[in-house]
Amino acid sequence: MPDIPQTDPGAGYRAARTAIDAAITRVLDGGAYILGPEVETFERDFAAYIGCGHAVGVASGTDALVLALKALQPAPGDYVITVSHTAVATVAAIELAGARPLLVDVDRATMTLDATCLARALEAPPGPIAAIVPVHLYGQAADLGAILALAQRHGVRVVEDCAQCHGARLGGRRLGTFGDLAAFSFYPTKNLGAIGDGGMVVTDDAALAERVGALRQYGWRERYVSDTTGVNSRLDALQAAILGVKLARLDADNAARAAIAALYDAGLAASGLTLPARRAGGTHVFHQYVVRHARRDALREALRRDGIGTGIHYPVPVHRQPAYAGRIAIGPGGLAESERAAAEVLSLPIYPQLDADAARRVVAALKAALA
Repeated sequence: MPDIPQTDPGAGYRAARTAIDAAITRVLDGGAYILGPEVETFERDFAAYIGCGHAVGVASGTDALVLALKALQPAPGDYVITVSHTAVATVAAIELAGARPLLVDVDRATMTLDATCLARALEAPPGPIAAIVPVHLYGQAADLGAILALAQRHGVRVVEDCAQCHGARLGGRRLGTFGDLAAFSFYPTKNLGAIGDGGMVVTDDAALAERVGALRQYGWRERYVSDTTGVNSRLDALQAAILGVKLARLDADNAARAAIAALYDAGLAASGLTLPARRAGGTHVFHQYVVRHARRDALREALRRDGIGTGIHYPVPVHRQPAYAGRIAIGPGGLAESERAAAEVLSLPIYPQLDADAARRVVAALKAALA
């Protein structure tokens, strides 16, 4: 492991060890390990934190997006619009939900869905559009004002991909409260991360929440009676209890991430790197602190030699992935910005327990590599 890792989920456990260990013991002693009271409590607490009416715990962030889309009941051949500059899970979930991905480009500043490209895709679609999935990349909102206006104009539903934005706001509202549904991931490196896997679907629509709840467990509304076909995607009680502990710390952890980001901003202001843009009216929770440079790979190697870990989120856009190349629909105008981003982005070390001296060491190493 590098001296300074790019992320360190173990540090999050150690920071809350006593409370997490107590929560684990409580679950083990209680004997209810799948769904049950711990999951119900966490669902209520998470819904209250986000500011929505309903939350449904599932087995992973990918499953959250799959089941949110399935709840909208897309017809065979329907398209779902999203971006190519994202984790492949976003696009995989669309296909797993029985729809077809239609990829549009991102804007250069935030690397989130470009509303102009979205408008063109909606005006001349290759087929019926079931939904739009804006990805709130790296910890801040996509251009929701424009996206929601376009969705309303064209009668299309919106499912927010909130895998990287736990706690972020736009116009005072938490992300996850703008679309028809939203999907969260609790993968261990997320701002709110489990010690294992987990996900959540949130919505203000009681009927959609009930549908997701049935879909996650074989289509049951009554135990052992499948009213519809479903899957096995249940949040387990241990993860729910752990996440409940971490939820109470989330705002403080996000503030720690913001402090590290501010240190990077100040230290790298004149470095020649392109630093993260902030969307007006929003808060960025810095799941990743992503810089851009044409010599990204050389910089990454220089940092590696200095014992500093980095990441690339993401090195290959989905439409260039071997499993998807040549068979994914691409919106008007192509995906030039997505490809440019993939060649330039570099994620610096950031997690709540990263100390200021380590962050200053990252700054110094980057400046030396750029000299």
